[in-house]
Amino acid sequence: MPRIPIEDNFNDVINKTQRGLKISDEDLAGRAEVSAADLAAVKGGEVIPAVIRRVARHLRLSPNALEALAHKAWYPEQPVFPRGFAMFNTPFEDMTVNSYLIWDVRSRQAAVFDTGADCQAMLDTIHAEGLDLRYIFITHTHDDHIADLAKLAAAHPKAEIWASEREPVDFAGAKTFKENAHFHLDGLAIKTLYTWGHSPGQTTFFVTGLSWPLAIVGDSVFSCSMGGSPTNFEDQYRNNKEKLLPLPNDTVFACGHGPLSTLAQEKEHNPFFAR
Repeated sequence: MPRIPIEDNFNDVINKTQRGLKISDEDLAGRAEVSAADLAAVKGGEVIPAVIRRVARHLRLSPNALEALAHKAWYPEQPVFPRGFAMFNTPFEDMTVNSYLIWDVRSRQAAVFDTGADCQAMLDTIHAEGLDLRYIFITHTHDDHIADLAKLAAAHPKAEIWASEREPVDFAGAKTFKENAHFHLDGLAIKTLYTWGHSPGQTTFFVTGLSWPLAIVGDSVFSCSMGGSPTNFEDQYRNNKEKLLPLPNDTVFACGHGPLSTLAQEKEHNPFFAR
């Protein structure tokens, strides 16, 4: 798979945080003791390290991590799953979106997480690996994540479709789960964690039994960023810290956009979580 760019630039992080915290430009410039012109330049993508660092401190962001993101100085080391895991990256309008497939290598029982814009490569992998698709899990119902649900469901009509009770998917026969619901694929265990904020029912699926613990986080977290929300930003931030940061450090983050990462890497390089 080609190298997938990090989803958010440093100014995206600044803008979504400022919007989520409902801090005006005037207020932020005053707090950070920077000029309105310099703040506007940074928000527009100009790299001015001193301004970036000052602004970061007043947006609850790590100055070091945000500056590194501005300089494109880091990219997450990609974890390798020898078997039982596949990632798909498909174009949707002006961006790309990820979807995922996991399976138990002995029983061939499998589960899908979201569909992306086009599920054909996923269907091809299911066929090539001889998998028995048991579940179609939805992280959240934004169009880019469920765009090809009808095609996937038609190809595997026996697979159960599941989404959060906080954000049911509008699809015939779909079921809803509560937080801390448990599912199994023979040797694999899947647990639901409510990491909502970006959307009402945004869910993380924590998977054990593969080569690494795996958190399919949807748009809860991206490498070097997290999902934004103009109305529930604080909820998203709190749920990420309370539900995701306590997971094992070697947990792989399978994000809705951008590359794979790990919890350990995000604790060091994500401006929202780094010290």
